[in-house]
Amino acid sequence: MKHIGKIIKKIREDKGLTQQQIAELIHMHRSNYSRVETGERDLSIEAINKIAKYFGMSIDELINFNGKVPNEVTVEDKSLLEQMKLMQELDPEEKNIVFKMIDTFLTKKKFKDFFQKNIAAL
Repeated sequence: MKHIGKIIKKIREDKGLTQQQIAELIHMHRSNYSRVETGERDLSIEAINKIAKYFGMSIDELINFNGKVPNEVTVEDKSLLEQMKLMQELDPEEKNIVFKMIDTFLTKKKFKDFFQKNIAAL
C-alpha cells in the first residue's frame, strides 16, 4: 500500500491545491507537512480525518484511494465488537475524546515497539 502522504499528495495535486493549504487545514507548518508527503512524518487520525472531509471523502476512501474499499470488517473479539457498537451511540464530542485516547495509546505503542527493536539491535 502507498504511504498515506503520497495518496494525499496525488489528490491535492489533482485538485490544484498547495501544500500550504493542506498544512493550514491541519494546523501544521508547511515544511512539516512536506515531510508527510514524502513519508518522513506520519499524521494523526484526527488530521487524516480533516483532510478526508476536506476532499469530500471518508478515511477509508482516502486510505484506499484508487483501490477497493472493504465492504465489511470482521472483528473476532466479541467484547470489542460490543464496545464499538456502544461507541456509535456517543455524542460527537465524546467520540472524539475516545478516538484521541486510542490514537495516543497506539502512538505510545509504536514508540515502545520502535525503541525495543532498536535497543535490541544495539
